[in-house]
Amino acid sequence: MRMFEWIKVVHILAVVSWMAGLLYLPRLLVYHCGTKPLSEASELFKVMERRLLKAIMRPAALVTLVSGGGLVFAGGFSPGAGWLSAKMTAVILLVLFHGFLEISVRQFARDIRRRDARFYRFANEVPTVLLILIVVFVVVKPFQ
Repeated sequence: MRMFEWIKVVHILAVVSWMAGLLYLPRLLVYHCGTKPLSEASELFKVMERRLLKAIMRPAALVTLVSGGGLVFAGGFSPGAGWLSAKMTAVILLVLFHGFLEISVRQFARDIRRRDARFYRFANEVPTVLLILIVVFVVVKPFQ
C-alpha cells in the first residue's frame, strides 16, 4: 500500500506542474499575439514558450500519464468504472489540448499567427474546465 501512496505523490506533483504550463502557455500566446513578428519581444516570447514546453510541460505530462497508469494498476481500479472512464476522457482532451499548444508554439516560432489574442484567451479556459471535471470525477466518483 505504501507504493500506491508514493505513486500518488508523484502523480499529484506532475499534474500540478503540467497544469501550470497548460494554464500559462495560452496566456503567453495572448501576449505574443500583441507583438510584431521578429521584434525583440516576439523573440523573447518564442524562447519562453519553447522552454516552458520542453523543460516543464512535456516531462510533467509524461510523468502524469505514467504515474496515472501506475495508480490504476497499483490501486486495482477497474478500467470499466464509469468515473475512471470519464476521467480518462478528460485526460485525453488535456493531451489533445497540449498537442494543440505544441502546434501553436511551432507556428509562432515561424511567425505564423493564424489566431488572434481573443482566441487564446478563450483557449486559456479549456484546461481549467477539464481540471475541474477531473477532480470531480476522482473525488466524487459520480459514475460508480
